[in-house]
Formats: sequence, structure tokens, C-alpha cells
Amino acid sequence: MSMTKKILLGMFAGMIVGLVFNLALPIEWFDIAKTYVLHPLGTIFINLIKLLVVPIVLVSLILGAAGVGDPKKLGRIGLKTISFFLITTSLALIIALTLGAVIRPGEGNFNLEGASFEKKEAPPVVDTLLNIVPTNPFQAMVEGNMLQVIVFAMLVGMAIARLGDRVKQVRVIVEQVNDIFMYLVEWVMKLAPYGAFALITIAIGGQGLDAITAMGKYMFVVLLALFIHLFAVYSTAVWLLGKMNPIAFIKGFSPAMVVAFSTSSSNATLPVSMETAQKNLNVPKSISGFVQPLGATINMDGTVIMQGVATMFIAQVYGVDLTFGDLLTVVLTATLASIGTAGVPGVGLIMLSMVLTSVGLPVEGIALILGVDRLLDMTRTVVNITGDAACAVIVAKSEEKYEKAN
Repeated sequence: MSMTKKILLGMFAGMIVGLVFNLALPIEWFDIAKTYVLHPLGTIFINLIKLLVVPIVLVSLILGAAGVGDPKKLGRIGLKTISFFLITTSLALIIALTLGAVIRPGEGNFNLEGASFEKKEAPPVVDTLLNIVPTNPFQAMVEGNMLQVIVFAMLVGMAIARLGDRVKQVRVIVEQVNDIFMYLVEWVMKLAPYGAFALITIAIGGQGLDAITAMGKYMFVVLLALFIHLFAVYSTAVWLLGKMNPIAFIKGFSPAMVVAFSTSSSNATLPVSMETAQKNLNVPKSISGFVQPLGATINMDGTVIMQGVATMFIAQVYGVDLTFGDLLTVVLTATLASIGTAGVPGVGLIMLSMVLTSVGLPVEGIALILGVDRLLDMTRTVVNITGDAACAVIVAKSEEKYEKAN
């Protein structure tokens, strides 16, 4: 059985058991199950996610920045590609935060026992910008100051790229460490079906149908944001900048989109994505070979949409009002984190815990969305790789005049 089916099975089993506890059994039975089985199981899963946050961000971003900072790639095409990714990522977050603020999916659905949460006063926006440069990177890692960790990792990655062969052994070591943490992510995600079962059972056992309604609203907002970004932002960009019919673009790229949906992995889909873009969208191999692998590393618009909506949802559930400074921090953290978000299933949840930490929200809030995240992971992976292909089409079109000149 695939991991997707296992997580869905765990989610639905948790819903059924939770409803049985809520509607048919004495509350004492639920309390015993929660105390001795469900809560420990869910807590272990959440703690394993929190365990991996800092090392994954550090190592992944060092490698991502090292690749982006390669002098051979920092040319005209690289500037266009990175600019497109940063602009679309910012638009994705604006869409997500706007829909989350307007629809308010987490408001009035939960009455979490013991979930009252007092958020620390957010620092002024100027201080947030100034404090992203760490004075002590090790202290930033210990304290979980993710913006500072991100900046430190990017500086180290850029230095590795500039020094080239002089530090190639260091880069090899960082790549090997990254492989270790990616293996740990895959191992932790094997526990996701059990974590999903425990956490969903707790949520629905204590809340009943209100919990299902809340998760349904959250899922609706994420899917709506993904839909708007795919068909408004990407399609418009392909039409105006790539001079291609958006329907033809989506139809031509659909084989790769199907693979992305089934695997939930940008990296696993990359060979199919490149072949589809080259054959069906007529993207030159040289441009496809640069833009799409780079996009699989640093362009995660679907993931940042989930992070934006989830942050709003969790803040609303806990009754926390996010200030403008908080929202700016979410934008900065999620955008920079997208550079280091590995294209494997489940990493988006780990990056979400980083975003929540950056604005002082409880990481435990992830439990409220875990049950439906696998379904959303499949959908946002489609958005991620489609953005890479759209960028490849646009860059290819912009380079035609240079090719003709030669």
C-alpha cells in the first residue's frame, strides 16, 4: 500500500474512532485513550518533526544557495529565472494570506481544551528586518530563530559557490549530511499514518463534527488559493510573457502534472517534467535543464500557499491576531524557506513549523491540519512543478531574440 493510501486510511480511521468516542462512548473512555495512547503517539510524531526543522533548513539552504550562487549560472537566464520565482512566490503568499483573512477558516470551529495561547508582542517591522542577520548563528539555531538561520545558511552557501573547487570536499560533506536528513524525513513520514490517526482521533473525539467542518474549510481555502495561483498567475504569465495559449500549456504539461499528483514529489517528477516541457512545450533542452531543476529546489509556490493559509488558520483557532509585522515575517520566512524546501513528500509540514515559530504560534497547531495535508500535498506539488514549467516557457521565449542574433 502506498504512503498516500496509508495516511488516508489513518485519517479516516481517526475520524471514525473519534466520532465513536464523541457520540457513543463515555467521556472517561476517551480521556483514558487520549492520555495513555493517542496523546503520546501524536506528541512523538510532532516532536520528530520539530527535531528536524533546524538541521534541514540549514543544510538544504546551504546547498540551495550554493547552486544558485554558482558563477556559471548567475547569468542572464539565471536572473530571469530567480526573479520569476521570487515574484510568483510573493504573489502566492499574498493570495493565501488574503483568502485566509477574508474567509477565516479557523474561526468559531474549535474550542480546544487547554489551547488558550498568549502570543508574545511582535517586534517592530524595522527590527524584524534588522534582526535577520545573526550575531551568533549557533545561538540562532538553539533558539530556533529561523530567519537568522536562513540568512546564515544562504551566506555559507554563497561562499561555497564562490570558492568552487577549493572547498569541493566541504560541499560533498554537506550533500551527504543532506542525504541523511532526507532519509530521516522519509522515515518520520512513515509514522505519519499513525500520527494522523492519533491526532485526528483527539481532535474529533473532543470536538466532533465541528472539527471536520473546520478542516474542510481549511482544505477549501488552500485548494481555492492553489486554483487561483495556477489559473490566474501562471496562465496569465504564460499568455503575456511566454506568448503561449494557457489551455495548450496546461494540456501539454498535463502528463507531468498527473505524475506529480501521484508522487507528491517535485524531485521524483523532475525527469518527466523536463521531458514533457521539452517535447510538448518546445522548451530548449539547455533552458529546461537549468530552469526546472533549479525550480525543484527553490520554487515552491504551492507549499508557501499551504504555509500561509495554515498560519492564518492556526492563529484563528488559537484566537491570535497577526499584526502587519507578523504577516511580513511570514512572507519573509516562507519565501526564504522555499529556497531550501526539498522536493520530497512531507517536508512542507516541517517548513510550516519553522514559519509558525517565526511568528510565535504553537507548533502543536500542525496537528489540526495533518489529517488533510497529504491530499493537499499532492495538489500543491502539481502547482510547484507547473510554475517551473511556466518559467521555462517564458525564459525560452525571452531568449529567442538572442538565439536569432547568433
